[in-house]
Formats: sequence, C-alpha cells, structure tokens
Amino acid sequence: MTMNKSLRARLLAPAGTVAAGLLLATAAIGLSGCRPGEEEPGVHVASWAMVDARQRHPIVVTNEPAKLDLRIAANGAGLSPGQRAQAIDFFRRYRGTGNDTARLAIGVPSGGANDVAAVRALADLRVIVRDAGISETEVSVRPYRVGRSASAPITMSFARFVAEAPECGAWPDNLASDRRNLPYANFGCASQRNLAVQVANPADLVGPRTMSPAAAERRDTVYEKYVSGKITHADKSNDERLQVKGSR
Repeated sequence: MTMNKSLRARLLAPAGTVAAGLLLATAAIGLSGCRPGEEEPGVHVASWAMVDARQRHPIVVTNEPAKLDLRIAANGAGLSPGQRAQAIDFFRRYRGTGNDTARLAIGVPSGGANDVAAVRALADLRVIVRDAGISETEVSVRPYRVGRSASAPITMSFARFVAEAPECGAWPDNLASDRRNLPYANFGCASQRNLAVQVANPADLVGPRTMSPAAAERRDTVYEKYVSGKITHADKSNDERLQVKGSR
C-alpha cells in the first residue's frame, strides 16, 4: 500500500511545524467566523450597536435669544403695572439661565417722539433690575435710532439655552421576530423626551452650575471659637435637645 506524498511529508515534519500550521488554521477559521454578514446574514455584534438611549435619542441643546419689547407711549410717565409684571418675569427668567456668559441687553429708542417717556421707563427698569439682584455689569444699555414713531419699544434680550426633545414613535422592526436581543429603536426615547420637556434649566444638560460664594460669617465665627478653645457648635434650647424617657 503506497502512502500519499503530502501526508507522508506532514508525518515526517517536525512537531513544531505541525503545531504552528494547526494554530494558523484555527485562527483563520476564527477570523472568518467573526465577520458578520458574509457567512451568516443575520449575525449582529451587540457591541457595534448604540445601546445607550442618550446616543440613539440625543437631546439637542441650542443657544437662542429671549426677547421682550415694551411699547412706550409718548405721553407715558414710566412703565405701566402690566409692563412692570412683564419685566419682573423676564428678569426672573434671566436669573435662571445658569449661563455665566449671558448678558442682558436693553435697547432704548432715541430720536423719536417718546424720548422723554423712554428715559422714565428706563429708570423704572433700573430699579427692577436692582431689586432682582442683577449686577450692573451684567446689563448693557444702548440707544437705537428710530424715526418719528410715537411708541417705539424698549427692547430687552439675553441668550438662553433651549432643549429640543427627540421625536419618538419609530417602530421599524417587528420585535416578535428579532432574535438579536438588542434594544429596539424606540427604546428610551420617551424618557429622553420627558427630560427635555420638564428640565427647568436646559443649561444643566450642558454642564454643571458654578458654586455660589461661601458664607464667610458663620465660618469666621466657628474659626474664632476653635482658636479660643470654645465649643464650635451652636447652642440649642431645651425644646431642640433630644429627650430620652427614663433619663434623669
């Protein structure tokens, strides 16, 4: 009985050469099995899909201006009660932007028939701004030229963040026949949309807020007591102390 030449050559080859050949063959088979879409059209690698709802349904945060126009009559003596309420609400929204770089821009009409009334209204606005706790460095007041208009408005604006919610309701696949065990297309969209609609300040989605300055009054008091060797905690009344039944 004669032996095949190729088989005989493999039997007579060194053990290391045979082992290396088997290793290369095994690696080639493994690599060919890891390529989805060629051998098995339905194969899908889970790590290649976006499993995070924040990636599939992102909330888009844009920077848009908020505006308010207050019409000033030529014979006006300042802001009306309704305009005061509008200005207070507008400044409150400005304080809640959380944007440290945002500035409040106020445009005052100049060259029209209501110049004097606009100056009076601006004085009222300055009082409202001060009462709202807004620093003068955050406010920019500039005149703008108008024609012969008798009721040119005082314009106010500031940049704010706006959250745009994703659109939900896409069901492109039949979940009953999907064997990939992956999150479906609409998964997590409702949570993302509710977050975008309900967030009080969209700036929180961009980054954390800056910390407010620490209250130095209490810190100085505690430090002075610590240096002098006194008890640093605050005194409590008998009503605030813990009462244990049966104790003397």
